[in-house]
Amino acid sequence: MNPNTGKYVIFIGIGLVLIGIIIYFFADKFQWLGRLPGDIHYETKNTRFYFPIVTMLIISLLLNLIIYLMKKFL
Repeated sequence: MNPNTGKYVIFIGIGLVLIGIIIYFFADKFQWLGRLPGDIHYETKNTRFYFPIVTMLIISLLLNLIIYLMKKFL
């Protein structure tokens, strides 16, 4: 097994703990997430369709930035 694997597992664990703390204490501050302009929301009498495309793009950009910085500095 690669010695760097342990480092990656530790950093992923720390990241998950930090995300959990942020969600636990600041969940009411992120009400806008998933309701951004550009998110598709279609509702009729019997049908409900929701596709948060802008929210997914922003999350994807943030995750790519984090992965890029991890590769650059680790």
